[in-house]
Amino acid sequence: MDEPGGERLVREEAGWMRASFLELLFDLVFVFALNQVSLRLVDDFSTGHELLIGEAAPTLLLFLALWVLWLSTVALTSRRRPDLLLVQALVFMSMAGAVVMAVVVPQGFEQRALVFAGAYTAVRISRLLLLLIVRRQTDPVAIAVSAVLWIVGALVHEQGLRAVLWALALAIGYVRGTAAFERFAGVPIAGEHVAERLQQFYLITLGEAIFVAGKGLSASGLGTPHAAGFGLAFVAIVLLWRVYFYRAGATLPLAITGAQNPLRQSVAVAGTHLLMIAGVFLAGVSFELYIMEPLGRPEPNWLIAILGGPALFLAGRSLLELQAFSRISRSRLAGLLALGLLIPATWHLPPLAAGGAAAAVLAGVAGSDAWRARGRAPELPAPRI
Repeated sequence: MDEPGGERLVREEAGWMRASFLELLFDLVFVFALNQVSLRLVDDFSTGHELLIGEAAPTLLLFLALWVLWLSTVALTSRRRPDLLLVQALVFMSMAGAVVMAVVVPQGFEQRALVFAGAYTAVRISRLLLLLIVRRQTDPVAIAVSAVLWIVGALVHEQGLRAVLWALALAIGYVRGTAAFERFAGVPIAGEHVAERLQQFYLITLGEAIFVAGKGLSASGLGTPHAAGFGLAFVAIVLLWRVYFYRAGATLPLAITGAQNPLRQSVAVAGTHLLMIAGVFLAGVSFELYIMEPLGRPEPNWLIAILGGPALFLAGRSLLELQAFSRISRSRLAGLLALGLLIPATWHLPPLAAGGAAAAVLAGVAGSDAWRARGRAPELPAPRI
């Protein structure tokens, strides 16, 4: 391994801009983790009574903890060569912690809160120790404060207080995760690598949506309404892929590397991807809901997932377009408005009808993109940052 501070820490070669096989293996852990979170969220929606924010908040915190762990790992691997033993050790430690966190997600906020918090803090502390050994810059105070909040939160019996403590710990972790993109002064970030990693996580979320939809159909009565629900879910997944990758998503590497400040652009783009990924995740949960009960009685609380998921995705996608091209297409804003107007319109409709309305909005946005693209040369990114 090279000496700390050596130039070989930088991912300067073109071949190293791509994700390594170890990073792809790391992502496979999150396929399992996202599935665990989605199953828990489906259970939250299927309790038979109105879903309250306080009931969904624990699942949201577990999801955000996994995201912060993934993002902080990307911040580290986007600064260093993938063949360094230091990088490989950091990724393996993160992978081990993520596996434990994923396993206990079903009770990760309740009976197994200490295991979940312990795995998360173990990863952060082990990273700190390893980076201190090789004399790399890090922030031990912030890590220590975050670790205390996680462990104390897991030990308290009041779940409301646990949620507050964990939310504070996550805020510190997210700030540290995004600040890690700028921590190593003088070492340029591999913008193409960051873009590819974010795109890969987005695709993982789409894959999870496919898995959830397929699982819902397999567990259903396989009747015509259930098959229609699955077909609708498949169309929605294709549209979520299409709308994301049209222009802004496809040119993401250039939008980062061509920015005046690629570091700040990376941080901003990571935030918008969190919104889009959360939106696709919610939409995936809605697929199982309306596949299992396509013509059931109206469930207004399910609209949080059925309409809220696409709305959250379009909000993040609009911000991504602003970051890439310094503008927002009217079709995205119109889609957000349409989803808002659908709330009262679908309040008393069966779940399948609400899902169809949400898919129709996504189809309208994708259709508008295709219409604008006719005969036009691809637009080059023009980031403001």
